[in-house]
Amino acid sequence: MSLYNQTQTPGTLYVVATPIGNLADITRRAVETLEKVDWVAAEDTRHSKPLLHALGINQTLISLHEHNELQRSEQLLAKLKNGENGALISDAGTPLINDPGYHLVKLLRDEGVNVVPLPGPSAVITALSAAGLPTDRFTYEGFLPAKANKRLAILEGLATEVRTLVFYESPHRLMECLQSMQTAFGEEREIVVARELTKKFEQFVSGKLHDVYGYFIENSDKVRGEFVLMLKGAPEKSEEAGEAALIEQDKMIQVMLKQSLPVKQISEIIAELTGEKKKPIYQRVLELKAQS
Repeated sequence: MSLYNQTQTPGTLYVVATPIGNLADITRRAVETLEKVDWVAAEDTRHSKPLLHALGINQTLISLHEHNELQRSEQLLAKLKNGENGALISDAGTPLINDPGYHLVKLLRDEGVNVVPLPGPSAVITALSAAGLPTDRFTYEGFLPAKANKRLAILEGLATEVRTLVFYESPHRLMECLQSMQTAFGEEREIVVARELTKKFEQFVSGKLHDVYGYFIENSDKVRGEFVLMLKGAPEKSEEAGEAALIEQDKMIQVMLKQSLPVKQISEIIAELTGEKKKPIYQRVLELKAQS
């Protein structure tokens, strides 16, 4: 007898969250569903087979990863339309959160096929719940680009974001990422780094960016496992302070316009001084130039 009175409607895909480390975090509903479906689509069948074996589940596994998702989605759609039930899992955590599955789920929704989510572990939420940072508003940015210039450009674009920022990072890029963050946000921005969540060596390291960077320099043996990086958002500006800042900015622009400096150069100078994005400043310089 099902503990949850769960009935499976033919032709349904169940999106099933699996543990991010501790096998005991699997839900009863997830186990029950994985046992009853006709097949399980997995990001890496070599990784998922031991997981299902540990749960005592003998199931047909179908690979679905970033390189075959478009083609595989059409195949799974046909199976579901034929009345089969399937489950989608990733290597760890909730599928589609930085893992394959988006194209499949979108296709099924577009085709009117039933998609049912089964909630469970997620590294983002797990890390935030114990970080001690504001969680009423946050933005998840996933993995940053590997190339330093692209990574820095994205971080600089987030420098004035007031929400808590959440990133994933791999051990071989952690130190480079922390360096880029210091350049973009300043050494004093507060950060919490979570590693090996729910596992034996779970750890949270918190403090100013330069302090956390220094910790990992001195403890290079800790630069291993999977990381969630959480940064405190930029302080919110009051409406009055914002208006005052804009007035001062306009004064600086007008002074430089009187000196006949090029619009592009003025916008670059103002952006450097204020930390604001160049595009809106450039537009404002053009407006003030037209008025003068």
